[in-house]
Amino acid sequence: MGKLYGNAKLVKGLRVDVDDGRSHAICLDLPKDTGTDLGTSALELALMSYSGCYATIFALTASKMRIPLKDLSVRGEGIKSEKAGTITEVSFNITAKTEAAEDRIKRIHELTIKDCPVGKIFDKAGTKTTYELKIER
Repeated sequence: MGKLYGNAKLVKGLRVDVDDGRSHAICLDLPKDTGTDLGTSALELALMSYSGCYATIFALTASKMRIPLKDLSVRGEGIKSEKAGTITEVSFNITAKTEAAEDRIKRIHELTIKDCPVGKIFDKAGTKTTYELKIER
């Protein structure tokens, strides 16, 4: 995949519909104090993308390593600094349910951090990111 697309259209007030040029769209808005709260904010979507990318790369890596996952959840929390005007810290709580050995799951986690494309964007922006990995049987 060479080119990616991100299109935006102002709908009403501060509501913006965004799409990827492939028939997938989402509504963005701001919370009620500023917008109409009809959708997630663009900054929340960035954090959601990071969580989703981590989960996708983790699952892909597990599949390549032939390690079955019973379940995987990624809970991300971002800190928005008023001074910086953006997310400056992100913490993830990851729960992987599998029968695989702990060292194999830790290796998947390491590779996921290294290979996550959205994570690379946050890293280049200087965002401090921490991870807590929990393995359940």
